[in-house]
Amino acid sequence: MPAEDAPGKAEDIEVRDPVSAPDVDGVPRRHTRRFPLFTRDTARPEGAGRAAAGDALAARQWPIIAVLGLVALGLLITALDQFRVGTILIGVALLAGAVLRWLLPGVGMLAVRSRFTDIVTYAVLGTAIVLLALMAQPDPWLQIPFLKDTLHFTVSS
Repeated sequence: MPAEDAPGKAEDIEVRDPVSAPDVDGVPRRHTRRFPLFTRDTARPEGAGRAAAGDALAARQWPIIAVLGLVALGLLITALDQFRVGTILIGVALLAGAVLRWLLPGVGMLAVRSRFTDIVTYAVLGTAIVLLALMAQPDPWLQIPFLKDTLHFTVSS
């Protein structure tokens, strides 16, 4: 179908429906930034179709594949009686996700929320998992002196 015969071309848009950014088909739509009363489609994620051509979908998803691969390896190591090492690897995978989200402009499905929220969430959870794994009993690799006193103070009557 030629561009001039496409429904919703620029000449067909009335003044009550001013021109804005084009939709998926390249046809300009609304001018207002307000959300429509009825949603007819879903919002495209940050890492979606505009970042790469349709045949490059898998190439665009390597950050999430890398993070999930590290998490899966960590779960496997944890299941093989290496709790501390496997759990540390899971935390490191989340920290790597935070770094990837910070450094790369397009990270595919690793982008869930805003960049700032994703980075903070991945970093806080990754740090917490690593610290808890390092402090796990028996024979913790990391001992924080004030935690024992805090626990004693809160538990004793």
